Amino acid sequence: MLRRLTLRDFAVVSASELEFGPGMTVISGETGAGKSLLVDALGFLSGLRADAGMVRHGAPRAELHAEFDPVDAPAALEWLREQEFDDGQACTLRRTLRADGGSRAWINGRPATLAQLSQLAGLLVEIHGQHEHQALLERSSQLALLDAFGGHEVELAAVGAAAAQWNALLRERESLSRTGDVSERIDWLGHQIAELEREDLRPGAIDALVAGHRRQAHAAGLIAACDTALATLAGDDGPSLVHGLEQLRGGLSRERAHEPRLDEVDAMLDSAAIQVGEAALLLQRIRDDLDVDPAQFDILDATLARLHELARKHRVAPAELGERQAAFVRELESLRDAGTRLQGLDGEIAAASARWRDAADALGKARGAAASRLSQATTALIAELGMGGGRFEVALEPVEQQRPDPQGGERVEFLVSANAGQPPRPLRRVASGGELSRISLAIEVAALGSDAVPTMVFDEVDSGIGGAVAEIVGQKLRALGASRQVLCVTHLPQVAAQGHAHYRVSKADRDGLTHSAVERLDQKQRQEELARMLGGIEVSKEARAAARRLLGAAG
Repeated sequence: MLRRLTLRDFAVVSASELEFGPGMTVISGETGAGKSLLVDALGFLSGLRADAGMVRHGAPRAELHAEFDPVDAPAALEWLREQEFDDGQACTLRRTLRADGGSRAWINGRPATLAQLSQLAGLLVEIHGQHEHQALLERSSQLALLDAFGGHEVELAAVGAAAAQWNALLRERESLSRTGDVSERIDWLGHQIAELEREDLRPGAIDALVAGHRRQAHAAGLIAACDTALATLAGDDGPSLVHGLEQLRGGLSRERAHEPRLDEVDAMLDSAAIQVGEAALLLQRIRDDLDVDPAQFDILDATLARLHELARKHRVAPAELGERQAAFVRELESLRDAGTRLQGLDGEIAAASARWRDAADALGKARGAAASRLSQATTALIAELGMGGGRFEVALEPVEQQRPDPQGGERVEFLVSANAGQPPRPLRRVASGGELSRISLAIEVAALGSDAVPTMVFDEVDSGIGGAVAEIVGQKLRALGASRQVLCVTHLPQVAAQGHAHYRVSKADRDGLTHSAVERLDQKQRQEELARMLGGIEVSKEARAAARRLLGAAG
């Protein structure tokens, strides 16, 4: 719900901050004081087109800031996560309107587009009044409200799942159909696979081939180096290294008794002699493996050349040829199965369409029953709200389906007849703003909590009514406040008395400019404000007594 609304240099408001709680909050004030500016501010925070005329005269820009607690709006929290605007449980909307006509918007302190602002605000606040941005005028919102009222979550999920399956199967068939005649591709893949299968492409095989090729290419030099080293180690041209080390140890051993540290030297020389001996053995094995074999070299060279040619052909590194071969095998298997899969898909698509039709029929029946209940309940409330003879209908219109629709097989239109004898017309074409507001109130009260939007704003819903009807309007708004946060701009004391909290908007001239101020009223101030609304400029004792009675009855 809305926690805080801050305005700065907005119209005739220089600076104001309002805090809101649950239940019903009313906003009153003299004509022209700017009561509806709070509604206008929420409208701009909901993405309305910027209006430079709303910037206070002499100021460079107007600033609007709203802080919501989204705990009762899980859809808004999910939207914030999906759009990467999430910041824990924070949900703030900010917008500036510049005097030159431009504007900027932020969500949780991050720059946002007006479209994003509008999407998020639509999940948080719903404005009912005499303006074109009312959500209930949109047929998509009407359908959502009817489904929420009827509790159609299970039926909607079944319809959506059937439609999603049908679409997935259709996309698969279209993808397979686009491949056309795949015989040439199958032949080509078979040739490539056979060509690659003639080579050893196992992991490590190419590395071993490269090492073998390098060894053969340098075989003569390796043999010469090994022979020279073996001759030196064996002592062909003089004493061997091992023999020399033994002589060193013998000469030092005679003096070890006089210098204990020579024991450590002797151990090192002994270890060196062992290492030299092992090196000679390994060197001899390497030499025995070496052989200058031009034929073997030619075979290795030709194999390596073929691998490099294949790598260039398939535009991969030689070590990646095995992966390319596996990919070709997978594609070949999928193409060979394509014909069989296409034949099976036709039957699966028909079955998915039948499942969608069954689910859509069940949803349509449930919607029909819910539409009847909502129509009757709203019609009864319209009469209570001073529109005797008026009638409300929820019309279900079948839609010609080219493909399964996740929203079902029909659309909804809210129809209203404001007076007896008049044919019902779409709600969005109702001319009177006051009637439209009261009808919206009746719909919301009839649905009572079905709407997922947690904050509802009613602007001048009491226009053109008074007396007992005004008291009923107030009671209905208060009842709605039990399940939703309700903000109501009103000029009638019977409505204002029903609020759980009360703000008064007043205006004054200062330095030649008009300024509006907003203050929250305590119980005594509320009584004075209601008395003013009842009695006008001169507040009489009778007006104060009547105000006390209204507050007492509401409490």
